[in-house]
Amino acid sequence: MLARVWKSYIAPMLRRPPRVQIGALCHRPGDAGPEILLITSRTTKRWIIPKGWPMHGTDAAGTALQEAWEEAGVKARGARPVRIGRYRYDKVLDGGLPVPTDVEVYAIAVDKLLDSFPEMHERERHWMAPGRAAELVDESELAELLRNLPSLPDAGAAH
Repeated sequence: MLARVWKSYIAPMLRRPPRVQIGALCHRPGDAGPEILLITSRTTKRWIIPKGWPMHGTDAAGTALQEAWEEAGVKARGARPVRIGRYRYDKVLDGGLPVPTDVEVYAIAVDKLLDSFPEMHERERHWMAPGRAAELVDESELAELLRNLPSLPDAGAAH
């Protein structure tokens, strides 16, 4: 019985290709270089970037903008988000099953943070230097991306 459950259900789930999410690396110019916006996750309260599953009817850049607004209250500058990297982590789904998930990361230049947004009562948000952000996130590949931050598009002073 256990062998059949393993062969029919568990083993195929473990061999599935990773799922894909879209992440928003929100940034603004700071006195000592760019600052990165981190938010807390809703359940574990660990530091993350806004991210979510691809949305029907929009492309990845549009999904990144939507997640940044819903989870962090980001009002972006006019430039379209640009893909700057990716990282993998284990997304824990309802029921506790970890699923490998690739996050495609898009840079979003922030014009301002709005005080009212859909998840404002569920998350904290904080601006910080990329090196400090790398120290606080749990995902090693995201930390590496933050430590070796590529050139950020539209990183000049706010309009």
